Amino acid sequence: MNNLSTEQQTYLTKHRRHKRIVRISRVLILLAFLLIWELTARAGIIDSFIFSSPTKIALCFFGMLLDKSIFLHLGVTLYETLLSFLLVIAISILVAVALWFSSKLSEILDPYLVVLNSLPKSALAPLLIVWLGATKTTIIVAGMSVAIFGSILSLYTSFTVVDPGKIKLIYTLGGNRFHALSKVVLPSSIPAIISNMKVNIGLCLVGVIIGEFLAARDGLGYLIIYSSQVFKMDWLLMSIVLLCIMATILYSLISLLERWCLHRF
Repeated sequence: MNNLSTEQQTYLTKHRRHKRIVRISRVLILLAFLLIWELTARAGIIDSFIFSSPTKIALCFFGMLLDKSIFLHLGVTLYETLLSFLLVIAISILVAVALWFSSKLSEILDPYLVVLNSLPKSALAPLLIVWLGATKTTIIVAGMSVAIFGSILSLYTSFTVVDPGKIKLIYTLGGNRFHALSKVVLPSSIPAIISNMKVNIGLCLVGVIIGEFLAARDGLGYLIIYSSQVFKMDWLLMSIVLLCIMATILYSLISLLERWCLHRF
């Protein structure tokens, strides 16, 4: 710190203050929202049966925590999301590599990938149930279908915009296309792959929830659809809150992976 100039120290101080203000503001907005929600529900301004309240949601969560039923639903949704996410990443990288290796293959498949990526994935869920049955496989495939086509297109695009000068240098030194892929294309595309993962984790969660709406007997998606049918709004809103927390944690973990990769590479 002593080696920094006065201007640099001033800039760092302002930057830290700015980040602190942003964090505090986020917390205050959340607390204000919860307080207004609780007070309006207690005062009867909003219908507490329909909109519930933070205390009712908390009591509902602790009740399910005591009978341990919430762990089943959380575990099922987390397992299905992570499995579909890992499959999407692995398949996307493999297909994007194949498209990069063969320009003819990429020209053939490009319109199909664009159409499949544009297709509303919720329309596929009933079809998947007919094809695969009301099983966990259907839910995992539903989670994959939301993310995989866009992921392939995004990764392939990132592969094609890698510095051509570096690739030409590999060929000049006697390397082949595989060497160009392993030494230049993949290392240069790590930021794009990580960014892709940050998007895909949320998309896979959305796809899994859609699948659980239609083909599950457990999981947070099932809990949401069941509680809406029997008008248990506390369960429904608690499930939505848990989904938000799960999505935030998964996104944060990938952000930590991104920081590690940036320092590593």
